[in-house]
Amino acid sequence: VQLVESGGGLVQPGGSLRLSCAASGFTFINVAMSWYRQAPGRERELVAAITAGGGSTNYADSVKGRFTISRGNGKNTVYLQMNSLKPEDTAVYYCKAGARNWGKGTLVTVSS
Repeated sequence: VQLVESGGGLVQPGGSLRLSCAASGFTFINVAMSWYRQAPGRERELVAAITAGGGSTNYADSVKGRFTISRGNGKNTVYLQMNSLKPEDTAVYYCKAGARNWGKGTLVTVSS
């Protein structure tokens, strides 16, 4: 199993970023996917999740209305569209496949 995140970077408050996670080594269409994040000094937390077929999603309260998770099953990729970013969204963002397979993360920094 390989998960490779991309799309992180430095963005000003109020800006947007789209994270991508390219998956390989398993049958992507059969597996629920999720995004987590970990800020310095804090525990890793669930940001958003999407079912295998993409029909259901859920979000942390702190990102509802601002972030959108989606998946391209033909591209074996899961996305996280992040809008109206705040400094408190600064963290390393990790892609997760199923219950236990993690990517290495991509850093998102929200700062002026």
